[in-house]
Parts: sequence; structure tokens; C-alpha cells
Amino acid sequence: MSETLPSVTILIAARPGPLEIKAVMASRQLDYPRDKLEIIVARGHQPSVQRNAALKAATSELIYFLDDDSAPPPNYLRCAVARFSDAKVKMVGGPNLCPPDAPKLERVFAVVLSSWLAFGPSRARYGAVGKLRETSEKELILCNLLARREALMKLGGFNEALYPNEENALMDELQRRGGKLLYDPQFIVYRRPRPTLKAFVKMLLNYGRGRAEQFRLHPTFGSALNFVPPLFCLYLVLLPPLMKILPWKIHWETTSVGSGSSVIHDMYQMDVNLSLLPLAGYFLALVLQTLVSALRHGFVKSILAWPLLALTHIFYGLGFWRGLFTKLKPNDQKPGAGVTLENIPM
Repeated sequence: MSETLPSVTILIAARPGPLEIKAVMASRQLDYPRDKLEIIVARGHQPSVQRNAALKAATSELIYFLDDDSAPPPNYLRCAVARFSDAKVKMVGGPNLCPPDAPKLERVFAVVLSSWLAFGPSRARYGAVGKLRETSEKELILCNLLARREALMKLGGFNEALYPNEENALMDELQRRGGKLLYDPQFIVYRRPRPTLKAFVKMLLNYGRGRAEQFRLHPTFGSALNFVPPLFCLYLVLLPPLMKILPWKIHWETTSVGSGSSVIHDMYQMDVNLSLLPLAGYFLALVLQTLVSALRHGFVKSILAWPLLALTHIFYGLGFWRGLFTKLKPNDQKPGAGVTLENIPM
């Protein structure tokens, strides 16, 4: 059986120090021939640089990217590998799911991450959505991604000036050259969300910054949706002066016949401010998303996620504004400098 399967290198970027890595322990349990698997841990401080160094050292046909805290179930790798029978397929990915035994706060974060209002099509990265399909970088994530090594090497690997979003720019280029990206909702890993609100907010800021920097280096129409949160932040900043500039009074009159031939005219007036209409629409969207989430995740977690939905847009938007003005420069290290590669025995 092993002769018919391609070789796979499991590539894990990790920080220096920790000896035990969850992704390594889970990888050793994968249902895949031992002689077709290798594990490379790339330790360092810049994941794009680490992954490029490990990519050059790998010898397998396929590269399976995992974050150090990703835990793939044993039986899904074979199915994902089979998707590469089509030569045009360059990447296959799936969601990273919150473990059911994670702390309650993390499970609330998972509700936010998998909601349409918070992350749009990218919610598929955090929940199993739909069926196997051709997709774009919006639905794939690097903590659970299988790719052809040859295709990555032709593009020179990851852009080391980007982190995060280094994989998104690479996926865009693969598609531009005719390659296919597949989303498989059954190809999962388990990975805990951020453990604290502070860490969750920091993640949102980094995601927003990374997307803006990606857009500056690799602009595509696919990034248009990512401008909504920063524009929402701009709207909130401008709301106080707008409320003074755009007052709007609604008048209406009712007519009724009184006793005899007398006619009664009643005048009504309601003060409505046009500038508040988008905020009212946004509030309605929060209500609808909470109701939808309650059907899938339960009422309590969905209610707790309500304020976090708004925080997601605000902090992602702030991060995006920051990323539009950061100083971009290539990594000043030599490729692979500062990276330690470890070949882990199976």
C-alpha cells in the first residue's frame, strides 16, 4: 500500500525552547506508512523564514503544514492526499476546530471565529462548512494545509516580509498560475483558540495588520471585503460630528372628522438621525447572527459571543489601519538564518 502513496513531510514551525510539541505527538499517530512520512520542526522567531528553511530541507512530494499546537486526527491524512490525483491541485486544506474539552472562554471565542458576521467566508477556517470544493485563500489556513512541494519551490516559498498572511499571498499566486486550491471540511485538526481576551484581541490586531500588508504587496480584488472593518472603525470615529451635520426630522399629519362638520388635523414629528441608520443596521445584524449561532452552538455561548463580534470588527479594523502604514521591508536575515531544523524520528 505504501508504494502507491506519495511521501509527506510534516513541517512544524515552533519557537525555541519547548521540548514537547503537541503537533509532533499527534503526527506520530497518523495512519500513514512510516517510510512515507518525515517530521521537520523548524525553530526560530519568524515563521515565514522558518518554513522556507524547512521547505528547502524537505524531500517529500507533499508538505503538510501544522502549527505547533495543531492536533490532526489519525485517519484523515490519507483522504486528503488522495485529492492530489488531479495534477492541477496544488493545495488542500480544512478547518481547525476548537476541542470540545477546551475552557468555556475559548469555546466562546470559537463561536465568534466560526460566525459569518465576524469572519465572512473565512469562517470556514474555524468550522466545517459545506462540502469538498475548489476555493480561494479566504477559506484555507496554514495550521492545517497540505501542498505540493514543487509548486511552492517554483514560487520561491513564502514572502518573508509577511507574517501573518504569508500563505495567503502564496495561494493567490498559485491560483493566478492556474493551480487549484481545495477546501475539505472533513480534513480537520483540533487547535485551541487564544486562552485570554488579551491574546484574542492581539490576534485580531495581527490579522488585520497582516491582511493590510498583504494587500499592499499583493493587491487583489479578493481583499475588498477586508476593508469593511476599517471603514466601520472610521464610521465610529466620524459618528459624533456626523450626528450634528445630518439631523433629520420626520413629519406626518393625520386627518380625522370630528363632531359635526369639523376636521381635526394632528401633526406628528419624530427626530431621526441619518448617521445612526448604519449603526442600527449593524445592531440588527448582531441580533440575527446571535440567533443563528444559538441554533448551532447554544444560547449561552452565543449571547456571550455577542460583544466579541463587535470587538472583532473594531480591533481587526484598527490592525488593518496600522498595516496600511507600517514600514515594509524584506527580512534582513539571510534565508534560514536563526532557524534550527530538527528531524524528528517517527
